[in-house]
Order: sequence, then C-alpha cells, then structure tokens
Amino acid sequence: MPYHNTDHRLDEIDRRVLHALMDDARNTSASTLAAEAGVSGATIRNRIHKLEDAGIIRGYTAQVDFELAGGKLTNLYLCDVPVTDREALAYEARAIPGVINVRTLMTGRRNLHVLAVGDNTSDLRRVARRLTDIGIHIEDEDLVEEELFSPYGPFDPDDGEQTPEANDFISLTGNASVVEVTVKADAPIANLTLEDASQQGILDEETLVIAIERDDLELTPHGDTVVQPDDIVTVLSRAGGDAAALSAFRKSRSEPNTQ
Repeated sequence: MPYHNTDHRLDEIDRRVLHALMDDARNTSASTLAAEAGVSGATIRNRIHKLEDAGIIRGYTAQVDFELAGGKLTNLYLCDVPVTDREALAYEARAIPGVINVRTLMTGRRNLHVLAVGDNTSDLRRVARRLTDIGIHIEDEDLVEEELFSPYGPFDPDDGEQTPEANDFISLTGNASVVEVTVKADAPIANLTLEDASQQGILDEETLVIAIERDDLELTPHGDTVVQPDDIVTVLSRAGGDAAALSAFRKSRSEPNTQ
C-alpha cells in the first residue's frame, strides 16, 4: 500500500480532531470541536483539510454489521506472500469481488490479511480460489464474529490530569526552542501589532514570531501584523525556556502579581 511522504507534525489541535473523528466522524462538527479547543470553526476545517492532504486522514467509512445486513458471512484470510510482491498482490486481492479490506504487515509470515464478505460459504470459497489463483498462499482462515473499534487514547485531549499550554514544542540545537500556541482573548499580546508588543516589552529580543495561522490562512508576520485572539502562533525562543513566550500569548492581563 502506498504511504504519503509528509513532514506534518501533529499538535494538540490535530490530535483532538483525530480523536473526535475516530470516535464518531458522523456526528462530529467543526463548531463543536472549535468550542472545545478554543479556536474558530474555520481553523478546525483547515486542520481537517491539511490532515487529509497529508494522508493522515485516509477516508471516512461506515462500520457495517454484515450479519444484520442480510445474514452475510465475514471471513478473514491470513496469507503469506513474498515481500517483494506484497504491495502488488494486495492491490490484486482488493479487486476481488467480496473483498472489503486488505492489510499488509511489514515482516514475518501471514504478512497479508484479507477480509471478505459473502452470502454463504460458497462465496467465501470462491474468494479463496481467486486469492490462490493470483499467487497468494492462504495459511489460515476463520469467520469473524465481531469487530470492535475505539479511538486512539493518546489523542484524547481529556486523557490526563492537565492539558499542556503549548500546542506543540520542539527543542532545537543549543538552547533554542519552537513553541506553537493558541492566543487567548485576554492575553497581553491580543489585538496588538508585533511592533507594539515589542515596544511595550511583551515580546523580548529573544522571542520571535515566525508564523501565524488564522482560520484557513497562514500569515507571514511583520511588524504591523496584529495578533488576534484564536490565532495559532509559532514562536521561536532563542533563550530556550518557553515560559516567557507562552505568558505573552496565554497569560491573563488580570492575573494578580504573586511576587
């Protein structure tokens, strides 16, 4: 099966989107996700498009109970194929009528799994013969009784006691780091230009805004660029510590001084 080459790094918003879609794609709306993530609906829709373009989201399918849908049988064939022919044979197997899923494994025996549906055992024997005819060796097979699905736990934004303030964090060589953070409405930098923020000391000389994502737009920051609430801002901190950079974008103006 082909894989998409991508340098796309998942951040907290991406993981939230993926978890929600894996849990219930049919009833997940951009507006609901946006409210939970504290961003706009356009930002969520833009993230979904990017995940699709990167090949991370490969599609949206219905989970069908074939036994209820007319008493049909679902059979799993555990097959062994030469590694050099695995991809080509997987595509050929997928084209056989009745086959609904093909899974390739990296190594070992039984490195090709084929799932097929038929009205009766004769249909399933026909699929087995077609698999054998194209050069696939079936090592074992069995009827599937039930298949359960669940979203990937680590993508759950509510999995754990605390949600990290930064959407993403990358350590660079030396002390530098890159932080991606969502601007809160009451953050010190909200509704200020980058130049004004620097003059007021909200951004220090060690902190540089290198990108801004706003709804479905990606902006190149300049001195007169106004930072708006819900912007997703990528910050380069030359000092390495991200606390000061985060406070400019996340700390409430009304937060009392604890000194």
